[in-house]
Amino acid sequence: MTQKTGQRKWDLRKKMADISTEIAGVKFETCVFNAAGPADVTLKELEVIGKSKSSAITMKSCTLEPRKGNPEPRYADLEFGSINSMGLPNLGYKAYVKFSKIVKEKYAKPVVASISGMTLEDNIVIFKAFNDSPVDLIEFNPGSPNTIGKPIVGYDFQEMDRLLETVSKICKKPWGVKLPAYFDFVHYDQIAKVIKKYPVKFLTSVNSVGNGLVIDPNKEKTVIKPKGGFGGIGGRYIKYTALANVRKFYELLGRKIQIIGVGGVYTGVDAFEFILAGASAIQIGTAFLQKGPVIFAKAQKELLDFMEKKGYKNIEDVRGKLKTIN
Repeated sequence: MTQKTGQRKWDLRKKMADISTEIAGVKFETCVFNAAGPADVTLKELEVIGKSKSSAITMKSCTLEPRKGNPEPRYADLEFGSINSMGLPNLGYKAYVKFSKIVKEKYAKPVVASISGMTLEDNIVIFKAFNDSPVDLIEFNPGSPNTIGKPIVGYDFQEMDRLLETVSKICKKPWGVKLPAYFDFVHYDQIAKVIKKYPVKFLTSVNSVGNGLVIDPNKEKTVIKPKGGFGGIGGRYIKYTALANVRKFYELLGRKIQIIGVGGVYTGVDAFEFILAGASAIQIGTAFLQKGPVIFAKAQKELLDFMEKKGYKNIEDVRGKLKTIN
């Protein structure tokens, strides 16, 4: 098969099925892009994402001041995913405001800021700075599970209410919230009630599942150093928890607030499952770190092939259409 023939077939495939999406009015060429966290700290890393098939450039969750993060080793690949206790290493928000201008001008795709200030006052300063930047969306990450001495804020519903109230008053960009994993129906209901009060445009669900512990039985040691070896679990280990969170939030909020699913996506079929559960888009984190930027094109092609095989024309034919056993 010649290169031109192959290109024609790819163009035809694009005409047959459409995996584009729209989040808060922002158009994404495909529904698959990178999650905040892995390999997105420096401008060089953001350029790699920009050159890849990721349909957006999501930048590292940033704090007011630069952070070195937790002591190493703080990340380990596992058989079906990863454990990390990175501690939000980043260059500080001013660097990402600057980077957003560079990558926005250079790459024809949306740019997503991720904000994770250590205090309410920090978040106010950072949000105001990004109001005057070219970022298309802001993802508010109020509670990393891997920051030493800091709680997972997403489990404190009163504090979440206070934070979202403040953000809603100062943020001029379309914004959403990155949530931890929830495990009880009453907690879904409680956080959904808080979120409904504010102009939240999307949810990103889920963050790494906090405070797992991985042990090397041969060395009789933990595999990472911070927090006595406790860290956030990612990858295939959390896929089913992530799917459950996406589904439940789709049931509670899906008509009003879009959902970006993340957690254990390695293939296009994984992405299809998240769309079926109710996601409007899918982020890839651990698999990007492990497989490199080729993962985006791979997952997109597999999703396209699977949808064509099943006769679907676009992701809205699929989104939220999960069947249950009667």
